Amino acid sequence: MLAIVVQGKKGAALGEEVYRYGAAQYLVISVDQPISGFIIEATPDRPYLGLKLDLDPHELCEIIALQTTAIADKKETSVRGFFVSTANLSLLDCALRLIQLLDTPEDIPILAPMMIREIHYRLLIGEQSEAVRQIATSGSNMQRIAAVIQSIKVDFAKPLCVAALAEQASMSPSSFHHHFKQVTSVSPLQYQKQIRLLEALRLMLAENYNAIMAADRVGYESPSQFSREYARLFGAPPIQDIDRLLSVG
Repeated sequence: MLAIVVQGKKGAALGEEVYRYGAAQYLVISVDQPISGFIIEATPDRPYLGLKLDLDPHELCEIIALQTTAIADKKETSVRGFFVSTANLSLLDCALRLIQLLDTPEDIPILAPMMIREIHYRLLIGEQSEAVRQIATSGSNMQRIAAVIQSIKVDFAKPLCVAALAEQASMSPSSFHHHFKQVTSVSPLQYQKQIRLLEALRLMLAENYNAIMAADRVGYESPSQFSREYARLFGAPPIQDIDRLLSVG
């Protein structure tokens, strides 16, 4: 996913890391991660405005195939699957032209695909080109870690077996742990923990689970451990945090 801020400021939290970005900056997420976003700066006179675009790996792959061999054969390194950068004028111009098509909807079927393709190209030749390239590179470290992430998300309530995940990624356990942390900024166990806690939060807010029920549903055997880890991530124990969120809502 690509998100460009046009006006205002936004934040994105991944675990204890918080990324802030404002006008003319953009966020790219290249692997599925438990990220929460929030508006930092907006007023009635100057509301938050942004453009979100789902990136197409097939589009990226076609463009990569047209690039020179020297670029395509560049040595792969593990890179973060989540980053913030400043957009150059070419990327901003293309995004603006895409938005302006809303004024001439009859042009959208013809021109929008070309502009979206140009945005993919601009990202591929930008300062975060390696991270974008790995989205579409078959067998890249990012793709292998992305596949493992899907396995963790499907079975997040079950005990984590790092050796089995490393085997799925065709890596040694130590190499897998290194690449996973390079891409996601957290260890596999921390990633699973964040998925569990976010799901527990959803269950308590949306389905009226109490803390003990939610802890059991997401795989915690100890309610006290669940409460400690929940408070560490969200800043307050489950009961206090849910009461606060419901009162705000």
